[in-house]
Amino acid sequence: MKFFSRFPQGALSVEETQKTAIIGRADAALAARPAHITDSVAPNSAGGRHDFFSQADYAWPNPDTADGLPFVSRDGETYPGAFFDHRKAMRAMRTNVANFTAAYLFTKDPKYAKAAETWIKEFFLDKETMMNPSLLYSQAVLGVCTGRGIGIIDTLHLIDVPVAADILLENGQMDKSVYEGLKSWFAAYLNWMCTHQYGIDEMNWFNNHSVCWHVQAAAFACFTGNNDVLQMCVDHYKNAILPGQMADDGSFPKELTRTKPYGYSIFIVDNMATLCYLLSTETENLWDFTLADGRSVKKGLDYLYPYLNDKTKWPHRTDIAHHEDWPVAMSFMLFAAASYDEDKWLELYSRLSKYSENYEVRRNTAIRVPYLWLCSVIFHNS
Repeated sequence: MKFFSRFPQGALSVEETQKTAIIGRADAALAARPAHITDSVAPNSAGGRHDFFSQADYAWPNPDTADGLPFVSRDGETYPGAFFDHRKAMRAMRTNVANFTAAYLFTKDPKYAKAAETWIKEFFLDKETMMNPSLLYSQAVLGVCTGRGIGIIDTLHLIDVPVAADILLENGQMDKSVYEGLKSWFAAYLNWMCTHQYGIDEMNWFNNHSVCWHVQAAAFACFTGNNDVLQMCVDHYKNAILPGQMADDGSFPKELTRTKPYGYSIFIVDNMATLCYLLSTETENLWDFTLADGRSVKKGLDYLYPYLNDKTKWPHRTDIAHHEDWPVAMSFMLFAAASYDEDKWLELYSRLSKYSENYEVRRNTAIRVPYLWLCSVIFHNS
């Protein structure tokens, strides 16, 4: 996994202020039992014990039928009775692995690295507790389908794990067999994403789902050394994602038509920036890539910034739910500061909340500990 090589010194102090909080969360997690999807039985899953399962967030029981089937859509409104235990277990694993790894870097105490390795090993590799490297049963709609390509967005939160694993290995804190086993898991999952019809459907989806598919594919391809997939992601970004989803003013019309246009606009910009971070090299800098008509990731960032800086200026409708919980500090603000040397993004990041407890915000935040994505620069400059 490569790391960004030109990060402004001002950003380092932003992450430094979070050191105590990160170590505190890591300390609290040391006493916790590692999370596995096998800890919870999904009664409506068509898969087995090791298959990840979730229900569509916005699918609700049918009010016109006795058994509530088939479920019906209520866009933007999360059904509180849906099964999300596997999703919560995955995110708990990711979050704790990220916090453990960051705490190790801050303290050099191997107990944190050991905990991260244990959580990774049990979630991905141990025969009794591992998750299968596929997503056949994610975001099912009861009475309609047992899974969907759209469900692949559920594994967006896994992109922190390869970053953590690379850091641990580089610091001599991960057993090579565990590291290689994890690479094999992600290689198998990436292959499934690229070849199964669900993955193909998601790759070609018309809104943020396609962006998130490419973010995952790029992260997992970086980790596993799959240069063919990386080049495919670059080509798709230039020829499909950017021209197909961004309007002339830098907005994303497919997100603005949703019932939560503010939250979804933040979400897609965050993932567009992460995609540019992952795919940019010295010879292929997507931060500077611009279509003939002027559209670019910077245009998307510039469009959104005024409404992050002052939400009251948002010109579109208010989100149907959780509008008051946005914005929060997110990694794309640091990436934008690095890419364009604009202090306004650092200032924005520094004054926004760094750790929301809101389920919706957490569900729509891909990178939990941005510090890890920048740590090689921080330590090389310290």
